[in-house]
Amino acid sequence: MTETTRPAVLFVCVHNAGRSQMAAGYLQALAGDRIDVLSAGSEPKDQINPVAVAAMAEEGIDISAATPNVLTVDAVRESDVVITMGCGDACPIFPGKRYEDWQLDDPAGQGIEAVRPIRDEIRARVESLVAEIAPA
Repeated sequence: MTETTRPAVLFVCVHNAGRSQMAAGYLQALAGDRIDVLSAGSEPKDQINPVAVAAMAEEGIDISAATPNVLTVDAVRESDVVITMGCGDACPIFPGKRYEDWQLDDPAGQGIEAVRPIRDEIRARVESLVAEIAPA
């Protein structure tokens, strides 16, 4: 990462339908064009979790147009920071990358009351990440 390029962050969870999509939504909303945002899953679903969409809408962030993506080696290679959320060893490891594993409950099959605290934890972690890698 040089001063003229933006850092790239990749969020990875198994289905790329809940946690990683909420994190990507927050990062785009909070960092704007200061950070490139990617998200992917080791076994992506067909669509975003509608409860995750609803939880983010409560925050004024629309992730309804997002689509789950399959995790690729290229996505990891292009990223400066790779944040996994329960995908275990599915993520390839490259030297020189920063890796974090965020232990978060899976919102799949949960109601909005259970998803809100997950969403709020993601927001707090994303805010810390932005402050660290792309301060205003």
